[in-house]
Amino acid sequence: MNQMGLKAANRIMDEVRKVIIGKDEVVKKTLLCILAKGNILIEDIPGVGKTTMAMAFSKAMELKQKRVQFTPDVMPSDVTGFNVFNKQTQKFEFQEGAAMCNLLLADEINRTSSKTQSALLEAMEEQQVSVDGKIYLLPNPFIVIATQNPVGSVGTQMLPESQLDRFAMCLYMGYPEVDDEVLMLKGKHCANPMEKVKPVVSDQGLLYMQKEVEQIYIKDNVYAYVAEIAAATRQHPDILLGMSPRASLAVCNLAKAHAYLTGRDYVVPDDVRAVLQDAVVHRLVLRGGTRDKQNDVKRILYDIIKEIPVRKEV
Repeated sequence: MNQMGLKAANRIMDEVRKVIIGKDEVVKKTLLCILAKGNILIEDIPGVGKTTMAMAFSKAMELKQKRVQFTPDVMPSDVTGFNVFNKQTQKFEFQEGAAMCNLLLADEINRTSSKTQSALLEAMEEQQVSVDGKIYLLPNPFIVIATQNPVGSVGTQMLPESQLDRFAMCLYMGYPEVDDEVLMLKGKHCANPMEKVKPVVSDQGLLYMQKEVEQIYIKDNVYAYVAEIAAATRQHPDILLGMSPRASLAVCNLAKAHAYLTGRDYVVPDDVRAVLQDAVVHRLVLRGGTRDKQNDVKRILYDIIKEIPVRKEV
């Protein structure tokens, strides 16, 4: 394993922590997901730093970043782009949409129409958009960080399971601790902390790191461990909709990234357990109504992990 990539990853996190104080685990998980080529859903209340964190990552990795504030009147063409007729050339010309970037911040994705939400599906899954029957490839790398506010449902359109399944991770930032908030307030008093964030790698450097993560080795018994956890969620009496094969694949990719950030070139079961909750919490549909889905899913996954042993290596 190339230690230069690990050093670069740690430096990226150090730069982001200049503006996101006291949320080291969230910063690490976000980078972990980016290295695994995954899209991220951040479900939290306004004002806790979701947008700031996305901007800090884009600056630390020199990524072209765009932001869409989703509202009911945002159209699918705002995301994908559209063709406009040029009278001088007598031809239609393609005007880029917000998705034509490296990092797309989709703010309050649940406040727009289902038609506009679905416009993101092809971009997130295929790294391309289709406009009037023509396909346009998106820049590489391409990552979506979407946010939604779990408090208040007026004017919102819940994301369907098919779209939730496209997000590799669902993260929660939460309120800062008192001491961390004091540091944040002091830091913003005289200057914009974002100005302190320095580029660590280019977009090509990120692609190289993602390639290194892809090459992390997973043994057959670890693959079996993931598959058996997935099967257990599908058979659990409290779960209506268990892990999909896409979810199992996401867990494997995220486990590779976790091993990479730990300094290993192979995955161990602890890597799987470390990423499982954040990779699965938004995908499972529980039977009946539940007031606290996150804690219920945590409990179910904890019970499943206790019951499933890791197979011995052959």
